[in-house]
Amino acid sequence: MKLVGRGRPTASLFVQLLTFVGLTIAAAQVISAILLFRLPPPTPDFYRLSEIEQAARGVNLTFAERRPLVSYTAAGAPTPAMEGTTAPEIRDRLAEDLGVSRSDVVIASHRGPYADRRVFRILRNRLAREGVGDEHFLIDPFEVGIRQANGRWLVVRPLPVLGLSAWQRGVLLWFVLSALVMAPIAWIYSRRLSAPIRLLAAAAERLGRDPRAAPLEVKGSAEIAVAAAAFNDMQARLRLYVEDRTAMMGSIAHDLRTPLTRLRFRIESSPDDQKVKMASDIDQMEEMISATLSFVRDATQPRERTPLELSSLLESLCDEMAETGARTEVDRSDKVVLDGDPMGLRRLFSNLLENAVKFGRCARVRVFREDAHAIVEIDDDGPGIPESDVERVFEPFYRREPSRSRQTGGIGLGLAVVRSIARGHGGDVTLVNRADRGLTARVELPI
Repeated sequence: MKLVGRGRPTASLFVQLLTFVGLTIAAAQVISAILLFRLPPPTPDFYRLSEIEQAARGVNLTFAERRPLVSYTAAGAPTPAMEGTTAPEIRDRLAEDLGVSRSDVVIASHRGPYADRRVFRILRNRLAREGVGDEHFLIDPFEVGIRQANGRWLVVRPLPVLGLSAWQRGVLLWFVLSALVMAPIAWIYSRRLSAPIRLLAAAAERLGRDPRAAPLEVKGSAEIAVAAAAFNDMQARLRLYVEDRTAMMGSIAHDLRTPLTRLRFRIESSPDDQKVKMASDIDQMEEMISATLSFVRDATQPRERTPLELSSLLESLCDEMAETGARTEVDRSDKVVLDGDPMGLRRLFSNLLENAVKFGRCARVRVFREDAHAIVEIDDDGPGIPESDVERVFEPFYRREPSRSRQTGGIGLGLAVVRSIARGHGGDVTLVNRADRGLTARVELPI
């Protein structure tokens, strides 16, 4: 399959996504390693038994780098009981110093035994350097319960911390900074992956407005390259199909002129009463052929599109029709500019205005912007049309009024031309019966 306007495709989308995920995981591991090896571990608060004993006796102690000890009474003993080889020795020492029974002292801790042993060794070495390594201590979090004479328990523990500790704030700051560093990289990589898909979507939208648009050029993954090639092939086939059909219609309409010319010569020898009827039928057929050729010519010949201000165009059309006695007016006129074919849009709105005046006695125009579209609404005061004919009236040569006289309106190509021009610009035309009376023709064109 040949790619139009493409270079060599890059790696597949799967490989690019896998690479991005892999790099993200690797970055997370690197950040974790930096946090593990570069940030100093938190130093836990620890309290000597002498300090805990003073707090149990009601002495208020303050520390420069540690939280104070607080005490309160409770109905039951604190839980869970601390485990470890030193726990019984610490309990016995507290009971002896406080003058209570060993069973009246409970030490509770939520720290696991492995963490206790690891932190215990770090703090024991620190106390040894300070010359007090032979004194027992407890590491936060802990609770020491002493049963009182009334059966209640006096509980001593460090003051609970509110919020994050300094070490936790440091870790959080590292993660925030790493996320800020990775966010632009992720944004650039994501934009790079999604850019070809956005171009493909834009090309599909452009194809709806102009089948003769330039082939799609996409630089991206192998999957995007295959999709671009398939899209270009589809666009080429659609363009050839439309051109073949319109050329066939034009050829048929053109070739019909020859037998009609022969018929016109042959009726010269016919009786006068028959000659008038046959000449009328031939004139009607020639009018249909001329309209068909004009329709095909307009559909097959691309015209240059230029910026166009819709309200000015419609005001000029209404002024021209008003000079002939038609009732036309522009109710509301927002300044809306779009790129379009001036001749095509002029024909589109002229047909709708003429229909409104012819079948509804007047035409009121509104021009406004709605999201990314220009909206033109043309109201009339006519009887409207049945709901079953709302879409059929856009079919070529379909007319609700069966006669083909010039007074009652052409041959049935007017609204077909209107919809063809609107869809050629990427928009559409709809007819809506109003509740009070009359019909509204709504034209929607992308800006």
